[in-house]
Amino acid sequence: MQARRDLRSGRAWRSLPTGRGENMDEERASEHPAWPLRAVFLLALGAATGLAIHFLLDGETEGQHVGEPLRMSLAVALGVAGLVFAFTVERLRWTWSVAGALAAGAVTGFVAYWNGSGDEWGSSETWQFASSVFAVAVAAPLLQSARDSGRFRFDYRSVHGHAWGNVVLWCASWGFLAIVLLLLLLLGGLFDLIGLDLLRRLMDKPWFLWTILGGALGAAIGLLRDRDKILLLLQRVVMAVLSVLAPILAFGLVFFLLALPFTGLAPLWNETKSTTPILLTCIVGAIVLANAVIGNGPEEEAKARPLRWSAMALAGAILPLAIVAAVSTGLRIGQYGLTPERLWAAVFVGIALVCALAYVAALVIGRSGWAERVRRYNIVIAIGLCLLALVLALPIVPFGALSVSSQVARLESGRVTPQRFDWPALRFEFGPAGVRALERLRDQSANADIRARAAEALKAKNKWDLARPAEVEAREKAIGRLRILPAPTPLPPELAGAIKTRVYVGDKDMRALDDDLLPQGRDMERCARSCDGPPDEAEGGDRPDARGSDPRRGGIARGEAQAALHRRPACG
Repeated sequence: MQARRDLRSGRAWRSLPTGRGENMDEERASEHPAWPLRAVFLLALGAATGLAIHFLLDGETEGQHVGEPLRMSLAVALGVAGLVFAFTVERLRWTWSVAGALAAGAVTGFVAYWNGSGDEWGSSETWQFASSVFAVAVAAPLLQSARDSGRFRFDYRSVHGHAWGNVVLWCASWGFLAIVLLLLLLLGGLFDLIGLDLLRRLMDKPWFLWTILGGALGAAIGLLRDRDKILLLLQRVVMAVLSVLAPILAFGLVFFLLALPFTGLAPLWNETKSTTPILLTCIVGAIVLANAVIGNGPEEEAKARPLRWSAMALAGAILPLAIVAAVSTGLRIGQYGLTPERLWAAVFVGIALVCALAYVAALVIGRSGWAERVRRYNIVIAIGLCLLALVLALPIVPFGALSVSSQVARLESGRVTPQRFDWPALRFEFGPAGVRALERLRDQSANADIRARAAEALKAKNKWDLARPAEVEAREKAIGRLRILPAPTPLPPELAGAIKTRVYVGDKDMRALDDDLLPQGRDMERCARSCDGPPDEAEGGDRPDARGSDPRRGGIARGEAQAALHRRPACG
């Protein structure tokens, strides 16, 4: 009778759990009691950290100390340590968070210091620093999971939940900061109406903005972490949206792979130079969406068959995509030698292949239970990624030296001519090993052209002072299309040389880089910009002033470029 009354009143339906996964998430949210003072503490800590970063980087003058490695590394260490502490601190085992924050700050600060002045970083140094930040981002949920259990044991539900929670918290915190800044702008405008410009003048001060940035981020992290249920709700919404997108990406990837036997691989190399980045992005998207479908555990797996089948299709598509990416990277390295970017691309492709093999193995072992195997593999992959990123961030693997050896060997063997060699990369992007190689080429090379170009590269203050091979080729083609009006006149050799070195040549225009190229450099810039292009569709013509021709679009037939070397612009 009591059960019937409960059923009639609806009490029984309200008492039914909505899902085992949701209950477990709520249990995880209630593991740590509310800590109201955390928001106040993190606000003060964030404001102090932001102010300290300002004085380390800017000093009394904006940007005064940005180029000093020690100051920049201390600023990086402070910022990273503060963020890691804010994201991980709890009353329970708070010393673990302190230790993790100090370790994260020490690693990223050391990498920043070792790489030298920030304004001299090349691609290798940038990727090294990004690798250190990635290692910290992967280690944070592992630390949070270990702290919760009190031992270095990584439960997948806990690690996965903390990882997604950190992503949601990061995005929400920056949204909170944007709202704070908009509110300050609004109040500044309001007080300006009555002649009180104190707030507006404060917002013009870098120290004030750094303080607001740190304080607002700290307050947002503290407030949201005391409202775990809101974060869990946001996380569920994100996972639901991503899981719905899984069939779309799965269909696209499967269709792409089925089309490859008919189109061949040649279009991948001919149509774009970004084959590997596009494929790697698709692989990352497939991994993220597949994991959104399978969730934290069996009770959180999507029940709809289209979603489950799409997750398996995504897991199976990763391997062929990774193989194509490996072929693409290998071809580029074989054709053009090693560079830091290609070495990093090879690392990313290797990681993609490992993930692909793990996911395919989970499918091959058996369709039933494949998701649980993927979850176990994910923990191993995450730990391996963290360690690999840490090794790559530290000055252990000399990507710059390997690239220098490869490129100099190509130059000295004659596989690439001195005119086509990428001297700016050797000087500014390959690190100290590149500078040492240039000094050796300048002093010891048997080729006079190589010695001269190496000496020129060493004298350059920045990479923009040296023309890259693609720029040289574009300028030579542009000179071949150049005509001097009003009378056809041979191009003076001195002017051709000046154009090769001091004129920017784009896809649709040429621009003089400075006014002393010619006494009337601005006239040339205006005319070259105006005259280069297809004829106007109205009436066209082979003259820039043809009737119906728009001088802003050009009126030159057959894609030829015209430059008027008059004091008066010939193109209007």
